[in-house]
Amino acid sequence: MDGSDHQSVALSVPLYEGASAREVAVAGAPILRSAKLKWERVLLKLSGEAFAAEHSPDAAERQEAGTSPRVGLNYGTISAIATEVVAAHTAGVEIAIVIGAGNIVRGERAAEAGMERAAADYMGMLGTVINSMALQDALEKLGVPTRVMSAIAMAEVAEPFIRRRAIRHLEKGRVVVLAGGTGNPFFTTDTAAALRANEIRANVVLKATNVDGVYDKDPRKFPNAVRHLHVTYDDCISNNLRVMDQTAFTFCKEYDIPIVVFDIAQEGNIRRVVTGDEIGTLISRAA
Repeated sequence: MDGSDHQSVALSVPLYEGASAREVAVAGAPILRSAKLKWERVLLKLSGEAFAAEHSPDAAERQEAGTSPRVGLNYGTISAIATEVVAAHTAGVEIAIVIGAGNIVRGERAAEAGMERAAADYMGMLGTVINSMALQDALEKLGVPTRVMSAIAMAEVAEPFIRRRAIRHLEKGRVVVLAGGTGNPFFTTDTAAALRANEIRANVVLKATNVDGVYDKDPRKFPNAVRHLHVTYDDCISNNLRVMDQTAFTFCKEYDIPIVVFDIAQEGNIRRVVTGDEIGTLISRAA
């Protein structure tokens, strides 16, 4: 299932103006690579809760009020997220994606309720496969060839994660959805994102959240909160910022993998990040 016999397809989304430099072949369909790409290979980290959220004009108000759904799959929202991914993909960026499973099961919460933590974490890993398959379906309906690769063997629905094969898929212009976390309990999907980003030699981890960056305090509670344009790994670790878990921050610091925290709900943000727009917050070594 390495996709060597995949049929040529034409993307069903329009190419954006200004995306003209060199052509990149995607399963036989030429895609124009933007001359102003800031990141050419990215690891996009999506939360599972994002897959359950509403995608409507009043969704933001519901989310702020705490009434937005956090469980299950909202297929309209998944389709909207897929459209955002395709917009970045048509610019020529190579995209790998790691998705959480908070909309299905959270190992930490299940453990708090009395379940053995390892068993709860494995359930969460299976949840990431469900989310990955849903996103794969939405992406391929938009004409983008997509591969799900799982850290847990399940040959009927996903390829095994093999680092060199994943890189080859990206080089061929396929979106790669990396499921199953790290394949081990006690590690979050944030840590899985950091690990996979290093393995596939991604330029950056794009952390999609429901706020537009890292603030000095909670912007939903404090209207005068100030968004940081740039913070260091040490700032995040020492201040225990909850954007990602500490293990993920430490790993990214060790291997110097920059992180961009941005608002996934803002239309076009994924494309804006990869083409160099200064949105969200950059987390890196340099101050």
